[in-house]
Amino acid sequence: MSSADLTPVSAVQARLAGLLYLGTIIGGIFAEVGVRGRLVVDGDGAATMRAIAAHPTLYRAGEVADLFMLCCYIAVTALLYGLFRNGGRLLSLAAAGFSLTGIAVLACAGIFHMAPLVLMGSNMTDRAALIPLSLSLHGQIYAISLVFFGFYCLLIGVLAIRSRQVPALIGALMTVGGLAHLLLRVTAMLSPELRLLIPGPVGLLPLIGEAALAGWLVLFGVRHADRA
Repeated sequence: MSSADLTPVSAVQARLAGLLYLGTIIGGIFAEVGVRGRLVVDGDGAATMRAIAAHPTLYRAGEVADLFMLCCYIAVTALLYGLFRNGGRLLSLAAAGFSLTGIAVLACAGIFHMAPLVLMGSNMTDRAALIPLSLSLHGQIYAISLVFFGFYCLLIGVLAIRSRQVPALIGALMTVGGLAHLLLRVTAMLSPELRLLIPGPVGLLPLIGEAALAGWLVLFGVRHADRA
């Protein structure tokens, strides 16, 4: 692929989509690993309260990062629809629908991320018990949103392959990542014990697929549809 294969509009659109996709990945990792992974102590509301009280700005930054991630994802959804719709307009619409539904579900999870701050500011005697419940609900809603994102990644992978706008390997990685999302989330809902039997590295497949697509778009853009 050379620069001659890109129109000015598609080049800018593709690289913007890649940058925003990277923003989505970075924002999500910061919120989930850098904030909740650091401050939330599973099953221990008192310890979680102490951690949040010691780093309230960091905890609030986690929700800001989540909102940043979702805003980026809305833009990514629109841009990828434009880039890959020649792979199938109805399929592109379905992919966008799954993405926007996942975004809406995940936005609702933010209520439960912020709930511990509300509880800590109250005089409720059982707040130490309610905080783990709130964060558990956040995790459950987050997991539900990943089912929709799994379908989105799967369909984007198929569209990428069909449109020939990016290498088939990139589309295949997205497809595999989407299937991994669905396998992990549906299995966890049906049987948490069975979910534990799935090797840990499977959980990295969605990240690998999305990072590969984002990186390719930033570095190389997409082929012009007429030459694909």
